[in-house]
Amino acid sequence: MIPRYSPPDMAALFTDTARFGLWLEVELLATEAQASVGVVPAEDAATCRAKAPTVDEVFVTDVLEREKITDHDVAAFVDVVQERIGAPAGSYIHYGLTSSDVVDTALCATLTRAADLLLIDLDHFVAALKQRAVELMPVPVTGRTHGMHAEPTTFGAKFALWALQADRDRRRLRAARGAIAVGKLSGAVGTYSNIDPAVEAQVCAALGLTPVPATQVIARDRHAEFFYACASIGATVELMCTEIRHLARSELGEAEEPFRAGQKGSSAMPHKRNPILSERLCGLARLLRGYLGAGLEDVALWHERDISHSSVERVALPDAALLACYVLRKATGLASGLVIHADRALDNLTTGSYGLVFSQSVLLALVSSGRTRDEAYRIVQRDARAAWDERRPFREILEADPEVTMTAGQLDDAFDLARALRHTERFAEALGVL
Repeated sequence: MIPRYSPPDMAALFTDTARFGLWLEVELLATEAQASVGVVPAEDAATCRAKAPTVDEVFVTDVLEREKITDHDVAAFVDVVQERIGAPAGSYIHYGLTSSDVVDTALCATLTRAADLLLIDLDHFVAALKQRAVELMPVPVTGRTHGMHAEPTTFGAKFALWALQADRDRRRLRAARGAIAVGKLSGAVGTYSNIDPAVEAQVCAALGLTPVPATQVIARDRHAEFFYACASIGATVELMCTEIRHLARSELGEAEEPFRAGQKGSSAMPHKRNPILSERLCGLARLLRGYLGAGLEDVALWHERDISHSSVERVALPDAALLACYVLRKATGLASGLVIHADRALDNLTTGSYGLVFSQSVLLALVSSGRTRDEAYRIVQRDARAAWDERRPFREILEADPEVTMTAGQLDDAFDLARALRHTERFAEALGVL
């Protein structure tokens, strides 16, 4: 992933140094576990730990240089580690293991740590959305369906629904973390032919992982679940950002991204304050969905193992984790700092719609007064069209229509904004579970 979208704490999990460091820890834990079951001499296991190399840039370079000869990354890694430790103890590194025992277990440990970072970010995102929902629950705005004026709603209701969806993403990520927090050290096709299952149990316990049955590789539906959690986060952020982009359009002007002192919206047009962050996050959500597709295709492997998944995961898993982290942190700031133009929203809702957002209330009032639903619908539809075409208040046209048999009090009630929004506490109640 390019540095622009790479939060340093998440990026640190996916460096070569971090990767080889975890590989080394798996190897050392396995050697110690082999000693505990009497396969490796205890003094040799202790020597391996004591003389284990420091995984730094020099070590990484040595492994990469060795790989030019072996054309196999794990074999190169083992060669360098054994050389640094020295014989005879070093010969017990990788004893009874196959490459996937080390790589898959270390990768799952990395993804578990990545999920922990994302869960913290999701906590912040949900909290920010919930705070704005409570703050903006009484602030009315036009509800729109198909991009057209529909009925009144509130900004708080929008934020509440985003918060509830982000909470579902949080639950999905927790489940994905559970699915990926596993390990295997069961040998070439997963049958423990040259390694005691107790070794697997001991290593996984030390890494905070659960040992699972596997072929030579851990089943990739687990990784696909992690990809889905990341893609779902992107979809939720895109939902919010798409709404912000619409509300920020000049014709609406109901919301606006925060704009810093010194910021420029356009190199050519000084008046511009474009929703660039929302657009950026919508674009990155597309990438997250793309990684999910690749992850699902990795599930079907030949027999007990092939490596068609490996090249995909080297790119897609770090990128998905990094982008989900970046997207969450930026979306949290956007949600917290979003500028709401309540006066403009109210004007669009009332004057801008000519009162047409109350058409259903009028329809129901006419039905209650004795009209059939079809009769009432056609009257309201006709008068609503006249209001729009003539740019006149909907209520004024209704009052002049002899077929509209409603009292002034009934019209007051039908056009009462507070009545239309009287049940928004339902959204606030739903937020109580977060």
